[in-house]
Amino acid sequence: MTPIKTLLVIFSPLFFLLVACRGASARPRPLATSSSSGIIRLSIIPTFGSKNILIADSSFQTGDSHNVQIDVLKFYVSHIQFLKNGTVVLEEQKSFHLIDAAIKASFDIVIPNKHAISFDAVRFNLGIDSTTSVSGAMGGDLDPTKGMYWTWQSGYVNFKCEGKSNLCKARNNEFQFHLGGYRQPYYCLQTLTLPVHNPNEITLQFNAETFLSHSDVGTHHHVMSPNAEAVRLSAIVANSFSMVKSSTAK
Repeated sequence: MTPIKTLLVIFSPLFFLLVACRGASARPRPLATSSSSGIIRLSIIPTFGSKNILIADSSFQTGDSHNVQIDVLKFYVSHIQFLKNGTVVLEEQKSFHLIDAAIKASFDIVIPNKHAISFDAVRFNLGIDSTTSVSGAMGGDLDPTKGMYWTWQSGYVNFKCEGKSNLCKARNNEFQFHLGGYRQPYYCLQTLTLPVHNPNEITLQFNAETFLSHSDVGTHHHVMSPNAEAVRLSAIVANSFSMVKSSTAK
């Protein structure tokens, strides 16, 4: 065998191995994605304890003989952001959503994520910020016909819950909570940040039982304007949200 043939026998396998490795390294590596479809599906489910709230059939009873009927339940979710290690990596533009327990379609929010950005937490406002409130009445979910706008002086109702409770001493056992206010000292906007367990299926729960059990509905049953009680109750509303680890709430 000539020296040239000997060299070819030795180095040919090495050449093909280097070419193969280079080709493999040139292929794009898969990104850590939040979903393979380029969108994020966020669901917010109103519940009373473990039961979903359906306004057409919204009578509930707790273990301590507290009978509750919910006739209206609406609230704003706005400025939705997604975080990775505490840093905002994605946020929805023109982010205003009215969740209405009487309209099941309002529970689901779809947010574009065309670059498949990965994240481990979601942050949002419960209510409407002061800048939007002073801009006057707007369209879409901010339209005054939705029944969630007071006046330019008071802005939007961030959270509305109406119904009846046997603990409520008001006429016909009725309670009404219209919570909002964008000016100090009665600034009611709440910001929530919750860890995301499954980026492909993000489901949050608002538990009305938690809210009503901590709001002392027997004593405080009517809040209809920005005040100190509205600020207190808004914090309770925020603490009534939780992340659902599975799709059982749907």
